[in-house]
Amino acid sequence: MANLLLTLSLWLLAGSPLIQATYYRHHRYIPHYRYREHTANTENLLPDVSNPAPEVTQSGASTNHEIPEVFHPAPESVHPMPEVFHPVPEVVHPAPESYLPPQVLEPAAPVPPFTSRVFYGVMFDAGSTGTRIHIYKFIQKDPVELPVLDSEMYHAIKPGLSEYKYNPEEGGNTIRQLLKIAKKTIPEEDWKRTPVVLRATAGLRLLTDEQAEGILNEVREVFEESPFYVPSNSVSIMNGINEGVLAWVTVNFLTGHLYSNTRRTVGILDLGGGSTQITFLPKSKKTIETAPPSYTARFNLFNNTYELYTHSYLKNGLIAARLATLGALGADGLDWKVFTSPCLPKKYKAEVTFGGYTYKVSGIPDGYAGYKLCYYEVQRVIKGIFHQPYEVKGTNVFYAFSHYFDRANETGLISERGGTVEVRDFKKKAKEVCNKMTKYRPISPFLCMDMTYITCLLKEGFGFKDSTVLHLAKKVNNVETSWALGATFDFFRNFNIH
Repeated sequence: MANLLLTLSLWLLAGSPLIQATYYRHHRYIPHYRYREHTANTENLLPDVSNPAPEVTQSGASTNHEIPEVFHPAPESVHPMPEVFHPVPEVVHPAPESYLPPQVLEPAAPVPPFTSRVFYGVMFDAGSTGTRIHIYKFIQKDPVELPVLDSEMYHAIKPGLSEYKYNPEEGGNTIRQLLKIAKKTIPEEDWKRTPVVLRATAGLRLLTDEQAEGILNEVREVFEESPFYVPSNSVSIMNGINEGVLAWVTVNFLTGHLYSNTRRTVGILDLGGGSTQITFLPKSKKTIETAPPSYTARFNLFNNTYELYTHSYLKNGLIAARLATLGALGADGLDWKVFTSPCLPKKYKAEVTFGGYTYKVSGIPDGYAGYKLCYYEVQRVIKGIFHQPYEVKGTNVFYAFSHYFDRANETGLISERGGTVEVRDFKKKAKEVCNKMTKYRPISPFLCMDMTYITCLLKEGFGFKDSTVLHLAKKVNNVETSWALGATFDFFRNFNIH
């Protein structure tokens, strides 16, 4: 049974004042797969998230990660879980001693039928632009079948925890707000056996160790005062490799590809605020052989070994890229400097806050603006940073989400339900937006810059062809497309859950 949830458990976390989105959807998703018993020496699985390796030093220099051939196996001594997760021990009656008189044994009482069990998991995604809480409800109807992911409650608030680097207590209050939603969603009798976990991403990676730890310690205190189950290492920073791999696990689980013996999977493109990830299962060995050592990851899942191409680019998320395009990211003199760009409307002036810093930005009143000038500026941010995988120009299918989805939806490329686009569609829409900034300014004054950056990122960064088709999705089967569900699977593998 411990191996049963090797596949299917995920829990999430998040928090703050400006509400971004809330939904509650029933998701009775039963995979096209019946459970097969794992071998006794299963060496699982996904990368260990407890000790993230920094992607970039404080000076900005890249550091390479050494990726183990096989990710850390589950520890021999598992962490204790609440009593409800452990089976009732079987009572075995000893045989009667030989000197006792014969006895007529009563017929054994019938074994009660297995009753379905409901359990929950809570995962907080502490990103650079906001904190999101994912509350998963699972139902196990049969002791030898995988549990069913019944539903997900999702809620997001702004800003992210990194904005509270000088006021960690206020950051902790945003987590309290989200825990109130968990208390309303989960029955009170299940609180003490429902784990809460928070994983922070690029927003906290960009802070100093002291600033990040101050925020994380505050979150730990909030968790401890809550009525939920708080496991060890419940609060930590996730490294970029795990972020890409776990998002890949989530999307391929929800699309049913992890249960197929064909090994047909989909790649993922995630564009956050502080970082961006690309992850896919190569069809050609040359992709792995020509990739830098830190750009691959191998792990076992569902009796299959996967070797993925995956990398996370810190400071290349959408919001960080805006500031890099403006020349503001990492600059000094923020109290008096004004950063300008032809990617912004000529009469636009504003103050932008990111990572706890405030930047003065504006368009160029007496200068030129438009797609060509904007593309030139954005290209300087991407050039020389990205590795282009050998087979990315091939037939791999990619799902793109987060800011890819948001910007495509805001410009009318897709509807709220998502859809498919070609890379050239981003380019065409970017030209339209940049040449009609006044029309699109009410949506966002950064829309020209963002669409141009996405176009340049896909073409110049990753090396996709104009004809490459991308599936844009915010949700699959009513579950958010993010690393959260995959992180829940990874979390539960460390426990002997029944």
